[in-house]
Amino acid sequence: MSSLRKFLPTLRRRDSAEDATSTIPEDQVDVKREKSVGDSDSEDLSTDPATAGDPELNPGGLSLAEDAAGGMGRHLGVFDCTLLIVGRIIGTGIFSTPSSILGSVGSVGASLMLWVLGFVLSFCGLFIWLEFGTMFPRSGGEKVYLEAVYKKPRYLVTVIFAANAIILGFTAAGCIVMPDSILKAAGHTADRWVTRGIALGGKSIIGFVTILHGLTPRLGVWVMNGLSIFKIVILVFVVVTGWAVLAGNTPVKDPHANFRNAFAGSSHSGNDYATAMFKVLNAYAGWSNVNYVLNNVKNPVRTLKIAGPLGLAICAILYLLANIAYFAAATKEEITKSGTTVASLFFHNVFGAKAQKALTVFVALRSLLTIVTCTFAAARVNQELAKEGIPLPFGNKFWASNWPTGKSPLPGLVIHLIPSIIVIIGPPPSVAYPFILDVEGYPGQIINFFIVIGLFWLRYTKPNVPRPFKVWWPVAVFFLAAAVFLLVAPFLHPANGVGDTPPLPYYLYCLVGIAILAVGVLYWALWRVVPRWFGYEFVPNKEKLSDGTVVTVFSAKKID
Repeated sequence: MSSLRKFLPTLRRRDSAEDATSTIPEDQVDVKREKSVGDSDSEDLSTDPATAGDPELNPGGLSLAEDAAGGMGRHLGVFDCTLLIVGRIIGTGIFSTPSSILGSVGSVGASLMLWVLGFVLSFCGLFIWLEFGTMFPRSGGEKVYLEAVYKKPRYLVTVIFAANAIILGFTAAGCIVMPDSILKAAGHTADRWVTRGIALGGKSIIGFVTILHGLTPRLGVWVMNGLSIFKIVILVFVVVTGWAVLAGNTPVKDPHANFRNAFAGSSHSGNDYATAMFKVLNAYAGWSNVNYVLNNVKNPVRTLKIAGPLGLAICAILYLLANIAYFAAATKEEITKSGTTVASLFFHNVFGAKAQKALTVFVALRSLLTIVTCTFAAARVNQELAKEGIPLPFGNKFWASNWPTGKSPLPGLVIHLIPSIIVIIGPPPSVAYPFILDVEGYPGQIINFFIVIGLFWLRYTKPNVPRPFKVWWPVAVFFLAAAVFLLVAPFLHPANGVGDTPPLPYYLYCLVGIAILAVGVLYWALWRVVPRWFGYEFVPNKEKLSDGTVVTVFSAKKID
């Protein structure tokens, strides 16, 4: 307990307070940072490139040197970062969502077009995030970019983003898909509580992953890289098998059937396409994974510009080829009815029932092991939020720390586990997976919308700020237009009046997503507005923890 006590909050009352008083000499922070960065980091990272050009753009209350202090320093190279992206993108989506996407849009041709559009939109988003990430090469991703643009009301965008990141920061999707795959391989059908039991058993493995990253961070990176390579091998196997199917070298009778009149039966509802696109984009989610951990990346500007496009390109090509393989091996009706086990159906049709069982287990494990890369990045986002002083239970100093090793944010990893368990226990598994994808996607698109608007605003108000990478503006306009469509179309009435998660209303996931962001607004008001009604305010003060981490701590001050 004594090791924990130093992270617990203390409430101070001050008669006078500065806007942000630091108790840490700047030279001490720089020395700590230089030691953690090492000689291999040749970039000048005393401050953000954009902040060096205009100090007013500094995101949040910490400088780059303060934000990067503590932990393991910069130890991830181009290879690690590429696999960090690949390992995050190749998740449950490509093995599970093709069936629900096909069911939404009604035809193979429309489904493939959405996967191509998702590939294009993901690259557009990647280039926008590259501009922001090279301007502000620090951990946190969207949190940092929103803070740099939307300064007032102070801390509002930070808390709204925190609500989305923490409440929706679960990794339950893989745990929900895993039981379906395992039971399918065993030839059993289980009720929802058996499925939940297996999923919660998966969470115990995720608990092990949390300990792995929290207590042995270097081993965690090696394991993460190895598993990412394993997932690439599995997907390449699917693609190569698909080529064999198309060549007529398998028991599949007519592998070209789905590609004749490929657009027959296509939906004419904008709602159907928007809902399906959320699932496609969720399957591509992960291209911004390195942006969340830039404090741990060597030469972050150069590395980000290489690893981002390379990682996404690898996944996009494999995704398109894997979808073609699925459509070659099964009929449209079989795929639509397969639910979250489309990969299992593929193996059954090509290799038979016995081989299906073995191969499906590999897919189930791959779905679960996706959590390794998710938790690595999400924990660092949670840590950045705690560093900023967002009030959390037991005090933000503990959650911002690298306790207990001083190298990895175990408390941030714990935050990541809690919502995952809640989601698994809550809704029925048959509804949970597609609904989770939809709910995750909608508030994410709202955040994307404001980030692109912020990009154009900075281009207009700060045209001379250094930008190591500059996205072509038509690319940003296209991404913005897509974001607007994805925000409006889900409210359009579907052709049959039913969404993809019956009996839930088709628009429910949008309302849930908006409500989550509204929780952030309410939390901000309780923290920043309500205390003023009683004559108090909270003022920031920087403190340095024993592990070297710099954190903003708020203390109460009576308003004169």
